Amino acid sequence: MANFRGNVPLATITITILAFAALLYTERLGSLSSTAKLRFKPCARSNAVERLVDVNGFSYADDELFDFDPDQCSLNHGKWVFNRSIEPLYSDRTCRFLDRQVSCVKNGRPDSDYRYWEWQPDNCRLPRFDPRMVLRKLKGKRLMFVGDSLQRGQWQSFVCLVDSVIPKGKKSMKRGRLHSVFRAKEYDVTVEFYWAPFLVESNTDVHIKADPKQRIVKVDSVEKHAKHWLGVDILIFNTYVWWMSGLKTKILWGSFANGEEGYEEVETHISYTLGLRTWANWVDSNVDPSKTRVFFTTMSPSHHRPADWGNENGTKCFDERLPVLKKGHWGSGSDKTMMGVVGSVMARMKVPVTLINITQLSEYRIDAHTSVYTELGGKVLTGEQKADPLHYADCIHWCLPGLPDTWNQIFYTNLMLHLLHKFNDFGNSTDSGLHFFETQLFTESQANLFDFPSYFDSTCVSHP
Repeated sequence: MANFRGNVPLATITITILAFAALLYTERLGSLSSTAKLRFKPCARSNAVERLVDVNGFSYADDELFDFDPDQCSLNHGKWVFNRSIEPLYSDRTCRFLDRQVSCVKNGRPDSDYRYWEWQPDNCRLPRFDPRMVLRKLKGKRLMFVGDSLQRGQWQSFVCLVDSVIPKGKKSMKRGRLHSVFRAKEYDVTVEFYWAPFLVESNTDVHIKADPKQRIVKVDSVEKHAKHWLGVDILIFNTYVWWMSGLKTKILWGSFANGEEGYEEVETHISYTLGLRTWANWVDSNVDPSKTRVFFTTMSPSHHRPADWGNENGTKCFDERLPVLKKGHWGSGSDKTMMGVVGSVMARMKVPVTLINITQLSEYRIDAHTSVYTELGGKVLTGEQKADPLHYADCIHWCLPGLPDTWNQIFYTNLMLHLLHKFNDFGNSTDSGLHFFETQLFTESQANLFDFPSYFDSTCVSHP
């Protein structure tokens, strides 16, 4: 049992924490019942896009982006379709910015079909990622991905997608332990990554503690990280997998300068709520929505139980060659309670946050993980290790090129919608008090269970 400073009884500390958690939950969407579906009037107007394009002198009449109408289509609902004609914009041999951890072909993966599945929404087409267009629209701006190694994978995907059209000598990369910066010199654009696996502070941010039982999260402090987010034009956050190391999380109030004594163990969904609310309060207090756009990527599922998808004799995600084709498949690697926390926190924020829901479409992709075609401790797995997938298959991270490229297609689509119809110049918002959500959090019965709004589906909410 942890030692506690002073003479404060354990029961008192526990009651204090629970009271604080209860206080956070009092900010609920008051008049909505637990069965309520949260629907709002859509934001997008097609003629606004066309007018803006004409003003800028570009002609994109046939471009897929302008065929996308968020009033009529949800990117969450769809299926994976095999398309051999797809040519990825990069490979792990042409893009030198990929970590070896996700370079599956370099690491010996013999099959390639996982690279040729494309996400097809039910009622529309997902716009292709246009690297030249996004670089033009981001000219002179900073884009920063913030989060864990899965967010780093999405960052590397985005870097490689835009790198494919940037000539040699007109780009640079500066890698750091916490902060890395890719620069497209011709466009004066930076695409950055900041390592903060919990978003809030922890004792494993810099020097990684391999044993999750030794990790302590400082749920009331984010400033140490957040000072690096100030002045960024576009922020895209994520945090999930590092919280999922057990049923409880060790949390600490106050400063690590006073040592690591005094922590308390609380249920993971409560600690996640506390940490996410600390982050949300920082965003609400420090982000000017007329200058900075904020995005949040939902949880990336893991695939460790092949029984989830009917492969009773399988070993984790090893040697899976096809996606799950059953509509609505949801395995044990995604926690609906945790996703409900995200939806609840976002709904109460004052600053607009675009929620990029990649969870359901990623649930199908049991074939896209790095599996045994990865590295461990900085070294590619040996033949002996590859022959032992039960202990060495990585069913959390994803091969690149691969699934995170689709995440970036969805991010790109939402980003272009913001840049094209809500802004003339990025700093001059015509609609700065809006949330544009592209997500479906729950079915109605799940919403009843967790007492959260059942879904935000391509919707807009304006704050007074």
